[in-house]
Amino acid sequence: MHRHFLLHKPHGFLSQFIYQKKRSKRLLGELFDFPEQTMAIGRLDEDSEGLLLLTTDGMMSEIIRSKTIEKEYYAQVDGIITEEAVSQLKSGVEIGFKGIRYTTKPCQARIIDELPSCIGQGRRIRDERHGPTSWVSLTLTEGKFRQVRKMTAAVGFPTLRLIRVRVGSLELQNLKAGEVKEVDNFLI
Repeated sequence: MHRHFLLHKPHGFLSQFIYQKKRSKRLLGELFDFPEQTMAIGRLDEDSEGLLLLTTDGMMSEIIRSKTIEKEYYAQVDGIITEEAVSQLKSGVEIGFKGIRYTTKPCQARIIDELPSCIGQGRRIRDERHGPTSWVSLTLTEGKFRQVRKMTAAVGFPTLRLIRVRVGSLELQNLKAGEVKEVDNFLI
């Protein structure tokens, strides 16, 4: 019988259970007593937060990581993002990936005026003396290495904080940072 989990990954954790390099890192096993053979479906980098799905079912992992499942991210960006920049994001922008130039697929993008409570305060990014920030939602079906960060930087608004809020129909909802919820299955 396979087991499935939703996790609100906090900032500062790697999306893995084993890390064999010299520097010590915070790993998912510190957050919950997951069963053996549990794997993260996709990844969020150490600086990113939000919804991470975990399972003991490798086939489920393949399905969710496919290019048919939407992943929605909220990005806090440096400056007040413009409608022009959002339009560029929607159309696809050129980023670097594995040493080559890559144009991202068209996606959904919109300015966020009010954050949902599940986002929380998070870590302090900076104060008002360093200029204004704003939030944008990006919904993608692809997931290149640090893609959202590269996309917002490509349109002139570097990402300061990144939170995945949705994978398919599964949402971050009311999970607090570090909280884990076991579910019967992933109804994507």
